[in-house]
Amino acid sequence: MIPNRFKNRKAVVTGGASGIGKGIADRLTAEGANVVVWDLTPGGRIIDVTDSDAVQAAMTEDNPDLLICSAGITGPNATTWDYSIDDWHKVFDLNVHGVFYCNRAAAPLMTAKGYGRIVNIASIAGKEGNPNAPAYSASKAAVIGLTKSLGKELAQTGVTCNTIAPAAAQTPILDQMTPEHVAYMKSKIPMNRLAEVDEITSTVCWALSEEAGFSTGVVFDCSGGRATY
Repeated sequence: MIPNRFKNRKAVVTGGASGIGKGIADRLTAEGANVVVWDLTPGGRIIDVTDSDAVQAAMTEDNPDLLICSAGITGPNATTWDYSIDDWHKVFDLNVHGVFYCNRAAAPLMTAKGYGRIVNIASIAGKEGNPNAPAYSASKAAVIGLTKSLGKELAQTGVTCNTIAPAAAQTPILDQMTPEHVAYMKSKIPMNRLAEVDEITSTVCWALSEEAGFSTGVVFDCSGGRATY
């Protein structure tokens, strides 16, 4: 923890009521930020990030200096040819469209202030692809591509946009996966363990800090050695 690192900064954390999002929100609060959690469960402001109009209105009202897009779902574990089209759309609506709506709404507000930090939470699955998780893998690859594009668009504005690609972490999102899939993901990590939330939040908070001013459009891996590029 770095006391007052985010003093006088306002942050919006989507999906901040549990898991990695909650860890980020708690750490930002401990480091001095004024944090607003957006979630569909109690514990924050009830915002459906798949509703573009609701996102635009809430972002304009909250006008954050820091935006962390952590809301996401895994979808079911199934092969591509057995994957439900409805489930595919649900995963993309939240994991991709929700991130796009939030980034799209926040970027002009931050640019007008001449300062801002956006961090989108992706996954190592977006770089490597996990079998039996086609929608999740593809959606997180899309988050990486969006981040790289927006980071370049904002490069001369004082606003940065980066993404974190963690390996599997010990959070409630694992409950959405089969035990076999969780075991597969753990087996791919050279450290032979799942990530701790604090290990991910430390990377996120550095990317949100003023120190990270020369990094934009970057994928920061937090994968226990799994990432190969």
